[in-house]
Amino acid sequence: MQADPSDPLSIQLYDQPGHLIRRAHQIAVAHFHEALGRDVTPVQYAVLRMLHEHPGIDQVTAAQMVALDTSTTADIAARLEAKGWIVRELLPRRQRRLLLTPAGQALLAELTPKMHRMQQRLMGRLDPAEQREFMRLLRKFVHLDEPPTPGQP
Repeated sequence: MQADPSDPLSIQLYDQPGHLIRRAHQIAVAHFHEALGRDVTPVQYAVLRMLHEHPGIDQVTAAQMVALDTSTTADIAARLEAKGWIVRELLPRRQRRLLLTPAGQALLAELTPKMHRMQQRLMGRLDPAEQREFMRLLRKFVHLDEPPTPGQP
């Protein structure tokens, strides 16, 4: 059955991309906490990973690379610093350089195998070709209106 554009209720809930994306996010976060625990959030993990991949980047650049606003990133960085996982160094013009501490590096080393298992669990219902296609389409969807990040397809 085709949706009637004049009737907003003609589209079934599970045919609405926004609803399915929200559900997918809920599922991913639940799997994240089940696999990695609650000491680190998915967004904190993303910031830690970015700092591992780009040591010493400034806070604004980190925000852009993880697709967060600068005030949220500042709050996350403060929390990560309070946990001893990063240090924030003041740079000229009030910028902050972010670096992983040895404890932050150790945390990532501990979380990495758990993250791999979590990803296998999330994607396990798809065969390998479907997994590749799903990730290709997800990347395309997420980056439609953005210039590609260096190193990203």
